[in-house]
Amino acid sequence: MIRILLADDHSIVRAGLRRIIEDSGDIEVIAEAADGHEAVQKAHETQPDVAVIDISMPIMDGLEVVSQLHHYYPKMPILILTMHEEEQYVFRAISAGAKGYITKRSAPEQMVNAIRKVHAGGRYLSDSAAESLAHRLASGTQDRSPMDALSNREIQVLRQLALGKTTREIAEAYNISVKTVDTYRFRLLKKLNLRNNAELSRFAIQNRLVEF
Repeated sequence: MIRILLADDHSIVRAGLRRIIEDSGDIEVIAEAADGHEAVQKAHETQPDVAVIDISMPIMDGLEVVSQLHHYYPKMPILILTMHEEEQYVFRAISAGAKGYITKRSAPEQMVNAIRKVHAGGRYLSDSAAESLAHRLASGTQDRSPMDALSNREIQVLRQLALGKTTREIAEAYNISVKTVDTYRFRLLKKLNLRNNAELSRFAIQNRLVEF
């Protein structure tokens, strides 16, 4: 049996994914997590064969989870599961150490095939993810999103600001100082040519960094 850690902040989504995964007969979900911090903790506790991680999670987002798990367990295959099909998400996930990227719109059999493939040592990209990544590589510096100028940490801070979190809450979530959060906020405003938190939130929503 392939032992799976499943991390997604929506319990209904996790339940549906668990049913799809376990109906395969050769895969079992041994742990679930509702946020990024819990995902890393459950990975330490259970040592799964494959980690299936959603990008958009509270406390610690999926990209940070991938980075941490890849650091602690470089041989653990990580499969990103997300609603995001944009090329910057695919590129960042693969760069962070993910072995696969599949969207929630994919057919159930694709999910099972993706888990089996990364567990066997391969890589898996859904058709839409592969197309997005190919477009990025082919476009060079043309047609890039403003998000390409942002670091992973800046994107994390942007998401939290858009969700209405205070600088102190963000600082505590990522174990950084309030002053550092303010520095990231200043950089975001400058890089994106925006004026205030309201415009940052609008940008995050337009680029599907937050889901409501």
